[in-house]
Amino acid sequence: MVMLNDWPWQHWAKRRPTHPALRGEGAHYSWAALAAELDRRAAAYQAQGVEAGCGVALRGKNSLALLLDYLALIQCGARVLVLNPQLPPALLAQLLPGLTLSFLRDHAAPGVTGLPPLQPPGAAPGGCTTVVFQPSRLATLTLTSGSSGLPKAAAHSIAAHLASAAGVLALIPFPAEACWLLSLPLFHVSGQGIVWRWLRAGAALAVEPQLPLAQALAGCTHASLVPTQLWRLLEQGQVPEALHAVLLGGAAIPPALTARAEQAGIRCWCGYGMTEMASTICAKRADTHPGVGQPLAGCEINIVEEEVLIRAPGQAAGYWRDGELHPLADEEGWYHSRDRGLMAAGELQILGRLDNLFFSGGEGIQPEAIEQLLARHPQVAQAFVVPVEDAQFGHRPVAVLEASGALQPAQLTQWLAAQLPRYQLPVAYYPLPESLKQGGIKIPRSRVQQWAAAQQ
Repeated sequence: MVMLNDWPWQHWAKRRPTHPALRGEGAHYSWAALAAELDRRAAAYQAQGVEAGCGVALRGKNSLALLLDYLALIQCGARVLVLNPQLPPALLAQLLPGLTLSFLRDHAAPGVTGLPPLQPPGAAPGGCTTVVFQPSRLATLTLTSGSSGLPKAAAHSIAAHLASAAGVLALIPFPAEACWLLSLPLFHVSGQGIVWRWLRAGAALAVEPQLPLAQALAGCTHASLVPTQLWRLLEQGQVPEALHAVLLGGAAIPPALTARAEQAGIRCWCGYGMTEMASTICAKRADTHPGVGQPLAGCEINIVEEEVLIRAPGQAAGYWRDGELHPLADEEGWYHSRDRGLMAAGELQILGRLDNLFFSGGEGIQPEAIEQLLARHPQVAQAFVVPVEDAQFGHRPVAVLEASGALQPAQLTQWLAAQLPRYQLPVAYYPLPESLKQGGIKIPRSRVQQWAAAQQ
């Protein structure tokens, strides 16, 4: 794999100037045209005061303009924080003051106050001031899920993003003539992972957020999807002819789903990753085994008292707060993931979150283990198991399912009973409501639990 000693778009503009680089929303860019457009945008933002080392919030849903601004601001040397436009103002009021941001470039309806706004780039007043490409410079801040409190901002360098991308590309070929769909949001590390794989490989990227998934995938060879997206494409008979490689994540992956996809000519990979590691850490071709694969090149896994510890070249430099980095790893560089896991047959197996473990009548229940079994049922596309309060046992498990056809609780219980002890069997099964499917690529477990509690 070639070394990058320049901004990736400028590197490919010199080597593949006329090669297709980016398409979307009716626009097409070669690498040379993309580099010129990013120079134009960078010059416009520099003229408004953006300089190396300053923080810029970039707010909005995926669009071609959002992606171009993301890259142009990084070329300015800024630390770019992409914000989900659905984050509530009260949360932003708590979060943003500690992130030392200088500007806001807003692509959504007004929702953030207190930051000087950047105006859309018009005709650039002059040439772009060259900011030397320094892979070690902090380029992005990415918010964690905030499942255990206020979200943290993981700070990644360009080198970390490129190292993470190289690890995935060593497993999943992404040749120059291929095209990956930006199907996941840039405010999530999985969306940024797609972008940096594209930049590392010098292939093509498609950005079509306004189109239904099946139409957006037209002409794309690669995609990153959650299992339900792939399941719906197959169910509706809408698999694009060109699509032949899919990286799955975000939920338990039913073996029947990947087997069906392989029959349709789609090679499927599954993996394990997180915000702090710039996306993927382990991956493999999907199979019937429960593991998530071996560590990617340069990544290390250590299991201590069932907790997964990680060191990786894509590791964040720290959490950014009050103008400085705060360590996320221990003294030996290990990041403590709070995931329960084990190594089996040379690959990592994730048992669940330590934080998700609950007790029912004194017996420990790891909901992810039940979810993985439910995902193997031919009717089930997505499964959540959450605890609800119970006067006798303290808590009991209930299942919330996205499934084809009506749920048959007795049949599901009978199917699970051969594989689980009685105390782990869900006491109720609910169809996943549409209200929980809105708002992101990954449904927060806390929202499912709140909804399930309201059904009691």
